[in-house]
Amino acid sequence: MNFKKILMAMFVATTSYSTFADSFLTLEQTPDSLAYVPKPPAFDSVDFLRDKAASDQARTLQGTPRWQQAIQDADLSDANIGKPFSEALGIEISATNTPITYDLLKKLRTDSGNFATKAAKEHYMRMRPFVFFNTHSCTPNDEASLSKNGSYPSGHTTIGWSTALVLAELRPERQNEILKRGYEFGQSRVVCGVHWQSDVDAGRMTGAAEVARLHADANFMKTLKEARLELQKKLK
Repeated sequence: MNFKKILMAMFVATTSYSTFADSFLTLEQTPDSLAYVPKPPAFDSVDFLRDKAASDQARTLQGTPRWQQAIQDADLSDANIGKPFSEALGIEISATNTPITYDLLKKLRTDSGNFATKAAKEHYMRMRPFVFFNTHSCTPNDEASLSKNGSYPSGHTTIGWSTALVLAELRPERQNEILKRGYEFGQSRVVCGVHWQSDVDAGRMTGAAEVARLHADANFMKTLKEARLELQKKLK
């Protein structure tokens, strides 16, 4: 086993919600986010003023229904993985109702949330808003781990945007609703206080890049076809 494979094995072993069985690609096959994602705005830059303004506005939403939505969107557990997009898709996504589509989303969670952002996250190790402002996020129980994890790009946003792109492809007649939900899913990270707006913008870039790469993977394309047939049957 070479050094890169050792690192990859260590990464997967220490990931709380994924295994190799839960991904289409390997870390080595994944586009290198550090190679194509621009640097995050420096904290003393003009560009950072946009990030700060978005965070200031987001803090006014604490306790509102939008804040509660951000809490729900933060949950990447197996039990919740299909819920954020079920209404937009028009079909309940779950292990029992749509097992193929559900399994596809689980694999996207690893490919997009872990592999797609890993290089840039670890390189920049950007401080998160709740740490910068010395305040709390919408998920205080996660703050200890999040404070040690790079903010840029946003992994949740990468998952949400790649999920939206794939589901919009599976059911194009619902593409507007699905893409809107995918955008809101990313914005929830700003509302939650765990990501800057530029983290989220970059997350959409990594999400799109991951989906593009997945379309060159035979297993992904096979699963995509099976998921499309599964959803079509549910509509009959």
